[in-house]
Amino acid sequence: MQIQFFDDPADMFKARDDVRIKDIVTEVSPEGRRVSVGFDLTPFRDRPSLDVVIVNAEGEIAGNITVIETLAHQFILIIHIRDKNPTTRYDVFTELFYTGEPGDPRQVIDRHQTEFTIPEASID
Repeated sequence: MQIQFFDDPADMFKARDDVRIKDIVTEVSPEGRRVSVGFDLTPFRDRPSLDVVIVNAEGEIAGNITVIETLAHQFILIIHIRDKNPTTRYDVFTELFYTGEPGDPRQVIDRHQTEFTIPEASID
């Protein structure tokens, strides 16, 4: 007898090479200095890591975070916007990767880019 935990075969746990960033959703806090970034990854067997970098309209890094071997395929992170000269438009660059033995280069599996805007009224 085979037990099936997922109704849709597409939701079954994927091997490293098949793990993807399915969606990224952003929501800016009312004061405009924090952003919630929600992730939806394909379910995975091996825990992936993520690098997330937020870049302002001037090309300066405004925030970043690294997630090491996430346990969940759906989660939300709060990232503080720390650029000195806030802009209204920001890009979020995300890289999903696996690491091997110490000293081995990381294996980048997927990349994703999205953007969000901060209303002018929220910029100090």
